[in-house]
Amino acid sequence: MDKYSHITNFDQLIEVEHGKIGTESRNKYEEHTQMFIISEMLKQARKEAKMTQEQLAEKTGTKKSYISKIENGKGNIQISTLIRLFELGLNKRIGLTFL
Repeated sequence: MDKYSHITNFDQLIEVEHGKIGTESRNKYEEHTQMFIISEMLKQARKEAKMTQEQLAEKTGTKKSYISKIENGKGNIQISTLIRLFELGLNKRIGLTFL
């Protein structure tokens, strides 16, 4: 029997592909997913503001290479830095939700 034959929704697919919630593989998947979302939101907001990575870095006191890493989903980001990039650099408010 195919491991996908019983799947009827997206949550089941994620469980088959990445494991149950709380497992190491699932935690890594969730972490990478969140980083991807943040990186895409930053990239989109920066482009909407018609700013280069260099301009955003200068405005927020960071480095272009760091912003590039974040936008490519390769760097860790502290919440304080995330807030500074969005709120100070891009004039966007951040709301966090914990589930």
